[in-house]
Amino acid sequence: MKILERYILKENFKPFVVSLFVATFVMLLDKIIDLLSLIIDKKLDFVTIISVFGLSLPFMLALSVPMAILLASIMSFGRLSVDNELVAFKSCGINIYTLMRPTVIAALFISIFMVFFNNAILPETNHMLKNLMIKANYRRPVTAIIPGTFTTLKKYTIYVKERVDEELNGILIYSRESTKFPQTISAECGNVFLSNGGNSLKAVLYNGQMHERNSSEPEKYQVSQFKKFTLNLPDLGYKMNEASSDYRGDRELSSRAMLNIISGKKEEIIILNESTEKLLSKMEKLKEDTLSIIHKKDLKKNTNNLKIKKDKIKTLEADIRKYEVEVHKKYAIAFACLIFVLIGAPVGMMTKTTGVGMAFSVSAFVFLIYYGCLTFGEELADKGVISPFLAMWIANIIFSIIGVYLVVISVKEMKFVNLNKIKDKTNKLLGLK
Repeated sequence: MKILERYILKENFKPFVVSLFVATFVMLLDKIIDLLSLIIDKKLDFVTIISVFGLSLPFMLALSVPMAILLASIMSFGRLSVDNELVAFKSCGINIYTLMRPTVIAALFISIFMVFFNNAILPETNHMLKNLMIKANYRRPVTAIIPGTFTTLKKYTIYVKERVDEELNGILIYSRESTKFPQTISAECGNVFLSNGGNSLKAVLYNGQMHERNSSEPEKYQVSQFKKFTLNLPDLGYKMNEASSDYRGDRELSSRAMLNIISGKKEEIIILNESTEKLLSKMEKLKEDTLSIIHKKDLKKNTNNLKIKKDKIKTLEADIRKYEVEVHKKYAIAFACLIFVLIGAPVGMMTKTTGVGMAFSVSAFVFLIYYGCLTFGEELADKGVISPFLAMWIANIIFSIIGVYLVVISVKEMKFVNLNKIKDKTNKLLGLK
């Protein structure tokens, strides 16, 4: 029996490695297309480019590993079915459950590893990638200003006619910094630099004019000329320092860290609810006194405070839902590895497909439906339509039921669908050989 288990695992291992490489490569190609403009505009060096793709790999693996397991299961069990090895195993008294057991156990261990991966490795690489992308985006700040469009930074709106390498030509800047009347700065050319780790911007302008109106005397309009003028924009709000950004989003945190945040926000809600109840009781007393003007003012003030507290509670509840969704997603995607074996193995046996293209098409179709359910469920959970648990686990539950059903009908040798026949009929219908 151990020989048989090793044989089944060996048959699954090679397709799994190939499938993992192919699925990851496809996702990598999509990433390359997205990053091409950034690489060209920012003139990123080779080390930075490799670092970006290297730090992107863990996120891709979190999705490609379940897909690779599904694809490997279809291919390996499909080959066993085509070569009539399944018939030989059955004639020896070996049932489908026994054949699937080593693959299921292996998938269970992979799922457990993916739980660790999604909680320990993925958040750190996502955080490092975010910091690297921020630094890459501000590597050449002049490229962030697109000619012919208005770019707004804090209280400044910048417009340029053209950009030649690192120099901007035909610059027009509207400043709303110190007066209710906007200050207009025009210049023939200039350069843009970043300091303080990308948190402050400095624009050096040449040969221009400054137009401004005195707020105390609006009828006076002043125009001054300059040969060189330096404009500083501090605190852009990117939370960057020379090392990195300390801020972490939900995809840069482990489940434990997010659960701690959820716990803290729930405590805030409890305190706000207690404060809300006190306000309501106080407002009831104020409503009884309809004659006092002071009490009416207090009632209006407390009504505004009540609205603020309720809005704060809604914001905290939305944050809690967001973090709960991410927590459940880490586990749901990890255990999709186990569920996809239950689907892939019987599909491979019943469809009897050995072609990589056909197996990849089937697995891609299944995975797209699964990931679409996750994405749609996440949107519903964020809006509070359904619970985060149901949103993230409903796809696993449905696919588990489908997988168990497919295993049962494959044991009973019920015909499911022959994809090769469908392919032949389609080619015949289209006039293809």
